[in-house]
Amino acid sequence: MINRITKFSAVAIMATTALFFQGCSDEFLQDKKAYGAVTSEVYNDYEGAKGRVNILYQYLLPSSTSGIGFDTPSAGVADECSQSTEEYGGFSVFIDPTTELDYTTVPDYAYREMKNTSPYGRIRECNDIIEGVTASTLTEEQKRELLGQAYFFRAWCYYRLVKIYGGMPIIDHVQTPMLNDDGGLDLSIPRSTTKDCIDFICDDLETASNYLPVNWNTTLSADYGRVTAGTALALQGRARLLYASPLFNRGDDEARWDLAYQSNEAAVNKLTEGGFGLAYAGNPGRNGGNWAKMFSDYQSPEAVFVTLYNTIKESAGTSYNKNNSWENSIRPKNTYGGGGKATTAQMVDLFPMADGMKPGESKYAYDSKCFFLNRDPRFYRTFAFPGVMWRFKGDPTSKGVDYPYTGDEYVLWNYTWYDDENKQIAEDQSGYGSDGLATNVKGVYVRKRSDDLGVNSSPLYNYDLTVSEPFKWSGAPYMEMRYAEVLLNLAESACGIKNYDKAISILKDIRLRAGYSESDVAAYGDKLERMDRGELFGAILYERQIELAYEGKRFDDMRRWMLWDGGVGQEVLKSTWKLSGFNGNTCNYLKVTPFNETHRRTGLEVCVNTSFGTAEAKMDADPIVKAGITRPVLNLDDSKTVLTEKASEGATNTAIDNLADFYRANLYRKTTRVDGDPQYEINFLPKYYFIGFKQNFMQNNVTLLQNIGWNDYNQSGALGTFDPLAE
Repeated sequence: MINRITKFSAVAIMATTALFFQGCSDEFLQDKKAYGAVTSEVYNDYEGAKGRVNILYQYLLPSSTSGIGFDTPSAGVADECSQSTEEYGGFSVFIDPTTELDYTTVPDYAYREMKNTSPYGRIRECNDIIEGVTASTLTEEQKRELLGQAYFFRAWCYYRLVKIYGGMPIIDHVQTPMLNDDGGLDLSIPRSTTKDCIDFICDDLETASNYLPVNWNTTLSADYGRVTAGTALALQGRARLLYASPLFNRGDDEARWDLAYQSNEAAVNKLTEGGFGLAYAGNPGRNGGNWAKMFSDYQSPEAVFVTLYNTIKESAGTSYNKNNSWENSIRPKNTYGGGGKATTAQMVDLFPMADGMKPGESKYAYDSKCFFLNRDPRFYRTFAFPGVMWRFKGDPTSKGVDYPYTGDEYVLWNYTWYDDENKQIAEDQSGYGSDGLATNVKGVYVRKRSDDLGVNSSPLYNYDLTVSEPFKWSGAPYMEMRYAEVLLNLAESACGIKNYDKAISILKDIRLRAGYSESDVAAYGDKLERMDRGELFGAILYERQIELAYEGKRFDDMRRWMLWDGGVGQEVLKSTWKLSGFNGNTCNYLKVTPFNETHRRTGLEVCVNTSFGTAEAKMDADPIVKAGITRPVLNLDDSKTVLTEKASEGATNTAIDNLADFYRANLYRKTTRVDGDPQYEINFLPKYYFIGFKQNFMQNNVTLLQNIGWNDYNQSGALGTFDPLAE
């Protein structure tokens, strides 16, 4: 397709290079250095061919802290995807009301000037491996093992492109980069239909599932982390679900839902056969502790598609260090971390209550000031707020008064005060943070996926105060796809074919694993059984929003279900794009508010009561500390801590009650501005559901048709004609 393709140089490789997967050992990733440039002879040697497959893991595994880009999906950071959802504030390019994207400004996820590192450069790597291994002298068993992984990664590349753009050029062989009389147009492959692409992806994944083992029968060995038969079927299920969703399935064709159901059911069965499952099912731990722990378990049954990391430091002559910087990015400034990530008030307010019901529908009254009371167990492991312990293994106190706690005693006190009354009431002003946080303070911190000493006594990072980012050398794995998501994919597919019992059973299993009581789960199930199909779809999407928060999945879910506007106005782009299913409006069908109509997101800041007056913006001016008021601590991992206020049946509940009393006496909740100028509101345009190609990609392939709704550079700026919905 791309008419300028870089040819592999004929560089020999050393078959003695150490294996790619070495678990937590110092050799982890060591062999990535030499397998990117080869001759065909390499495939006749098993170790050489395996090295070529291993390079795909280096190139194509998702990154734990990456925003969406050429080679990795969104992973829960504040990128243009997550900032288009409830998870983070700030107008992304997709919801910015001041600027409409065109082919010169739209983000580019399909093209890159460095051809071998572009999406199609990576597809060429996969094709080269598939052709090389197929034609090699390896045994059939060796071929199947290697080909299964290559087919998976080729499907992964195409899935990421098709998810964004619809149909793409399908190239299933290595193109010879030679220009013929037509100037290379024979290398420029036109776009296939979305249906053909989905079928191609699913065929590759079916082949991969047939070739790959259900597990690699290893424990922290060289092969742990490789994709399995279950991984392949899970991605197939995700692809089928994408194509069954309203974004592509405007008429609610049940046949598509049925294909999605078959793929996801097969994935669950295959994963179960391989020993995968919900981590800590039946043992949720104290206040969701084990649910939190699975993110720092090096080898978890939850990890369906996982990126492995190590604690090796970068140094001269070392190229196999691969560190997970998520822990550093979420830790507050007074731990010597990266400063942390702030959530929105909307995320804090939407989590369920302790009985599993939404705020306002629960037996527990929602207290917006004491927002931490009586919440879903996952709330406490997704967010951190003033008064909660958030321990780590390290001691930054030698750095001075701005770092007041040893790691094993760390308590987050991030309330603020003001030195000026006008700032105190201004939404665009933030206060001065307690305990050395100063001006680098967040209202409520994202805690999700933290390698928390409270739940993991042997953290997977080496805390090193000799550098500016002491948490950076972390070996915590990142799960791009985990078992809970596969179950939720199956639940959604089941709802699509009206198998409501199956969908409800899965939702109840997810809640039980999170730590809800059996009685609350039973009551939740009763409520689900009274729902119609649209409401049950809505309940599934809500559960995804909670379970998968800050894992890079919310934007995709909102896009699949067209949740910014319910799909209204699609017929303006093309008459056949009008939703004929889902009652013509997905938001009404699900009984949710279109995100465009939420207008703006807001921040949340916990401030010292105005009765304390103003105080200087310096650490020793903390009004609460100066007043000699005791600050109660909430230890989530203490066996005596119960998180429902004034629990019945004689349960000891002093910690949560004391913290609530402290908030009510000394603090207030302030709404802050996170979406810029208040005259502007969220505005996701109908054409953004399928973004167009950027100019550079169209210049590189003059036969490439632009998506409907976007101007086509190759057609003198006329509107695009490619229909991602056409079969």
